[in-house]
Amino acid sequence: MSSFIAAAALAVGLSQAATAADLPRKAPPAPLPPPPLTWTGCYVGVNVGAVRPRFELDGPFGGSASRDGNWGFAGGGQFGCDYQFAGGGFVLGFRNMFDGTTNHRDRTFSFVTPTGTGVATTDFRNRWFDALTGRVGYSWGPGLAYVQGGAVWSRVTADITVAVPAFVAVGSFSDTKTGWTVGGGFEYRFAPNWSAFIEGNYYDFGSRDRVIFTPVATACVNGCLFSGNTTAVSVLAGVNYRFWTGM
Repeated sequence: MSSFIAAAALAVGLSQAATAADLPRKAPPAPLPPPPLTWTGCYVGVNVGAVRPRFELDGPFGGSASRDGNWGFAGGGQFGCDYQFAGGGFVLGFRNMFDGTTNHRDRTFSFVTPTGTGVATTDFRNRWFDALTGRVGYSWGPGLAYVQGGAVWSRVTADITVAVPAFVAVGSFSDTKTGWTVGGGFEYRFAPNWSAFIEGNYYDFGSRDRVIFTPVATACVNGCLFSGNTTAVSVLAGVNYRFWTGM
């Protein structure tokens, strides 16, 4: 009798196990979708490119000269932050970029003095520039088109040699001035924390004045004023690493 009861219990157990195996299994929960890509955050990066300056010089007694420089090397680094508005593609941000340059140009021009025609030779150099800009852009996924503008500081040096009848004078100036800049570009996120950009900019580095004195009474005895202005255009490309995203 006990053997019969054991056999019956085993049969019932096997039947229940078979029934449970036939029931559909509950599917595992679906993985959460990745968070939407956002440009909100801060970054640091490096850039490299080319800059072409234009040097202008106004001398005493109406003499003046201007010359476009050759394309020179520019390179440096940048940091900034962006904020992308929720539910849309508009992006606001700021950036500071510091670049060294190899811009260099010399120029000779003539001017008229009370004692005759003079000749001035100038040697311009643009050492570096530092641009602090705000930018406004529109994003569609990993791409961001933007325009920007703000202030720029630059170091410009110039050596001036003046030769007129009866004297030769030499002077120079080197200082840092504040100017302005505007530009635009395109940035692309090729990885969650990495992006690459290309952009073009225009810079006005402001004017610089220099007074040259001579030891004789023929001209410039009270000082001859030379005023220089430097502008430039640039084409830059770079990469950014976004170390803080999703503010």
